Amino acid sequence: MKMVIKGKSTLKGKIEVSSSKNAILPILAASILTDDVVEIDRVPKINDVTVIGTLLGELGKQTSILDRKIVMGGKVLSHHPPYDLARQIRASVLVMGPLLARLGTVRVALPGGCAIGSRPIDLHLKGFHALGAEINLRSGDLIANTNGLRGAHVYLDYPSVGATENIMMAAAMAEGISYIENAALEPEIADLANFINCMGGKVSGAGTNVIRIEGVKEFKGVNYTPIPDRIEAGTLMVAVAATKGEAIINNVIPEHVKAITAKLTESGTEVVENKHNVEVRRLSKINPVYIKTLPYPGFPTDMQPQFMAYLSCANGSSIISESVFENRFMHVQDLSRMGADIKTEGKIAIIKGMRKLTGAQVKASDLRAGAALIIAGLSAQGDTVLLDSHHVDRGYEDITGKLNAMSAQIQSIP
Repeated sequence: MKMVIKGKSTLKGKIEVSSSKNAILPILAASILTDDVVEIDRVPKINDVTVIGTLLGELGKQTSILDRKIVMGGKVLSHHPPYDLARQIRASVLVMGPLLARLGTVRVALPGGCAIGSRPIDLHLKGFHALGAEINLRSGDLIANTNGLRGAHVYLDYPSVGATENIMMAAAMAEGISYIENAALEPEIADLANFINCMGGKVSGAGTNVIRIEGVKEFKGVNYTPIPDRIEAGTLMVAVAATKGEAIINNVIPEHVKAITAKLTESGTEVVENKHNVEVRRLSKINPVYIKTLPYPGFPTDMQPQFMAYLSCANGSSIISESVFENRFMHVQDLSRMGADIKTEGKIAIIKGMRKLTGAQVKASDLRAGAALIIAGLSAQGDTVLLDSHHVDRGYEDITGKLNAMSAQIQSIP
């Protein structure tokens, strides 16, 4: 797929953020913990949700998607997700914890997803082992078996979001009490814990660096709505700022986008926080800023490419330090094709602001890089053709329609 993006757009109006991709995927995996009916509302129509829903169906879950609701029920029958599905998205590894808890065994292919650097799952496996699982690697598949999970203390060497989620789900049915120390602090962790508790779980401390999980034997069905997508909110905020626009972005939890708001404000964009939305307007030049990506509540690595596109037109030189992933500057080459002046050395990028970018043919290497190139295309002089735009559809619901509703002119071509 490709997009044709008309440049020199000025985004204006109101738009609503979808539910969080990074919250709903572990929530869908956690539905494995019960045979009762689970209903998830406000489900975004994105490719990753489709893939994980299909994967759950292959495991035995009776899954149906009705407009923006997913309804799941029934017993999980298989412990081995199909290879072709597991390899498509990284979130497939999140079925390991709940499958281990329910069936005592799981076999899954090493996960796929965006090519933004090494994301080993050794911390996931360390947690499973502490809970009483035996781990093996056979024919490219990870295999975990247990005669019964038992509560344990798990210390994470790094506050990994995926490991925190996976270990939490496994421990939710373990015998006794478990603690995850140096746990990830992301809002999506707290949302998963809330979902588990709504099903009858006993998780406390989510959102802090120590999570306590008391195992329970049985979970019940629930109707649940995930939190808004803070990365989609941030992407729309930056798009408005980059195009010197003015917009109200609804269905936002302002606390979740504090780091993004701070850097936009520092760069000269006005952001007004309300209870459930943010108002964004840029009336002057873009000031250069320094950004270092960090685990939450620091500046999110998932917003680094979008800010790089934005800062390419700043009045001076900005510096971005990428401390989370080692290969997340793949969008630099394509931004340079559009006239950006960016130099990278290791995990540091220096962005010398230009008066303008120029439309060009570029290629999305991953989800957030694609979003960055859309932002660059909207603010550039002339038209931009974005190839491999299917990457963007993995994580943004109808991004073309949402931006066009704010006066952008983007055409998606199969």
